[in-house]
Amino acid sequence: RIMRPDDANVAGNVHGGTILKMIEEAGAIISTRHCNSQAGEPCVAALARVERTDFLSPVCIGEVANVSAEITYTSRHSVEVQVNVMSENILTGAKKVTNKATLWYVPLSLKNVNKVLEVPPIQYARKEQEDEGKKRYEEQKLDRLETKQRNGDVIFPVINPELHTVGYSQSSLIHLVGPSDCTLLGFVHGGVTMKLMDEVAGIVAARHCKTNIVTASVDAINFHEKIKKGSVITISGRMTFTSNKSMEIEVFVDADPFVDEPRERYRAVSAFFTYVSLSKEGKPLPVPQLLTETEAEKRRFEEGKGRYLQTKAKRQAQMQQAVQQ
Repeated sequence: RIMRPDDANVAGNVHGGTILKMIEEAGAIISTRHCNSQAGEPCVAALARVERTDFLSPVCIGEVANVSAEITYTSRHSVEVQVNVMSENILTGAKKVTNKATLWYVPLSLKNVNKVLEVPPIQYARKEQEDEGKKRYEEQKLDRLETKQRNGDVIFPVINPELHTVGYSQSSLIHLVGPSDCTLLGFVHGGVTMKLMDEVAGIVAARHCKTNIVTASVDAINFHEKIKKGSVITISGRMTFTSNKSMEIEVFVDADPFVDEPRERYRAVSAFFTYVSLSKEGKPLPVPQLLTETEAEKRRFEEGKGRYLQTKAKRQAQMQQAVQQ
């Protein structure tokens, strides 16, 4: 679809959350189609996880975004979908790849939202494709379990915080889940949640830098539990790490099921977003160093530094491999 002014961020480019929402919609369509391709209970595919997603290039207002999705692996109860986003300048015909993402979905019965159905298998062109897909499946399954186990943190307000501290930039957004946010089964679309998470992460980054900021990448987003219609969700974000030119922001979503639910608040989604600071001309700017005060903040900073160095090493290895080829 063509990108319009209401899709823009303050810099005039398309909002990163808008792109994430489009990616999720494409993944939900193709996985729901596949899971209903054989006779059986009708179902809707629900987003369980998004792997690391890099924003390779900004999409501009007036350009056409073309989102394509392909199923690359199926397990007994999940579907792996790879999505590519390409932007096209319809005045010049110039095209460029802006995003590549991998998403995991599970099929939920239309009759019983808590019932996960079996996924029809796909045919692989080569045995290696199935083996590689199974390896990715096992890795994401283990990572989701580890992430869920460390999800007990809560963000508390800080009175008179100092500039460039965690407390100074941390932010929260409260949202009532309405019908337009939900799937046919009455729980929140993954894309809606990701767009809200990106908004909160963007506010944290902008508060820290006081400059124009853009989404550079999103680490794995894990959807731990469904969020039902009528819930009140709190999306919280805090700075965890800064390098010279990037910021890592942890974002999590807590749900309060207020309507017809005696259940207490629970952690529904968690992820890490990376932002960069840009000048008015779109050039990278130095990022102010994050000032850590507590032992927990220092620990999160070192963990973020580890993720940053790991990603940097992987990117350098890929560039070296591309040069050799």
